[in-house]
Amino acid sequence: MTETLAQDLPRHGPLRVVLLAYEAMNILDLVGPLQALATANRNAEHPLYETIVASDTGGAVVSSAGLPILTMPLADLDRLKIDTLIVAGGCAGEAYAAPESLARWIEFRAPSVRRVCSVCTGAFLLAAANQLKGRRVTTHWAWRDRLKSQHPGVTVDTEQIYIQDGSVWTSAGVTAGIDLTLALIEDDFGHRVAIDVARQLVMFMKRAGGQSQFSVPLAAQAQADRFAELHAWVASHLREDLRVERLAAEAGMSPRSFARAYVEKLGRTPAKMVEAMRLEAACRALEESRLPLKSIADAAGYSDEQKLRRAFSRHLGVSPSEYRERFSSNLNGGGTD
Repeated sequence: MTETLAQDLPRHGPLRVVLLAYEAMNILDLVGPLQALATANRNAEHPLYETIVASDTGGAVVSSAGLPILTMPLADLDRLKIDTLIVAGGCAGEAYAAPESLARWIEFRAPSVRRVCSVCTGAFLLAAANQLKGRRVTTHWAWRDRLKSQHPGVTVDTEQIYIQDGSVWTSAGVTAGIDLTLALIEDDFGHRVAIDVARQLVMFMKRAGGQSQFSVPLAAQAQADRFAELHAWVASHLREDLRVERLAAEAGMSPRSFARAYVEKLGRTPAKMVEAMRLEAACRALEESRLPLKSIADAAGYSDEQKLRRAFSRHLGVSPSEYRERFSSNLNGGGTD
């Protein structure tokens, strides 16, 4: 497949995007990207995208939420050129069973498609269609280990909300599909078009692909794991020195055993956990308060404002002031950076 960007291609009308649906898919995995593309069209002088929602046999496909979606049969796409294919995730039970007919169709059509994309567990379907072998991909963090075990030839990285590896784009679960689509729009038509779409959707633009998928405290509560109390302690001691030795002592373990057990349980290092929690705390403060940046940096455990700015740039792709502008309900009298 060509790696040429859409803006460099001869244009003969809008880019055709096919969104693949199937029974028990997650509805937001489908309609999130669909709405982002529709908003791009609404903002443009001429349509940028032609969108088609398709399924194996067409007709009504019932999502996991119980809402039916009308679709076009794949047979009707035989003679149509497809620019981008987006595969939704979702399944009825705790095991993802890739529909064989869809996997065969994807494998047949993929060589002529410029970009092949998945949202959430749609990565399992792309893997079944032999599109992920040797690639670095992501999926919903809760499905990471299953994707690794079922497809050992795939490198699974759930530290990111979306990943591009050549012509294959994959994203984490649910809302990350919208982040992926914004990245596709930016890839096609530039940052200005993508940011206009994000503003219309009241979204944060541009949430970097490297941003973590999940909140550490929420993940700990959901899993009820052995480190839940430690996470609660960290959240209330962000201003302190939180090197692994201190965390290990708080957990009642040796530093070496703690670091190993932590990575095995949560799939990230303790240092990355602390960094994520400090960033979350800074984001909340920017959203909910008028405190100056210096005070926010200090409360979140950053030694100075510059380190806080660098953290925002590295993880979110924006400055603290840009973040506050998007999300704060207390803009008047807010601090500057």
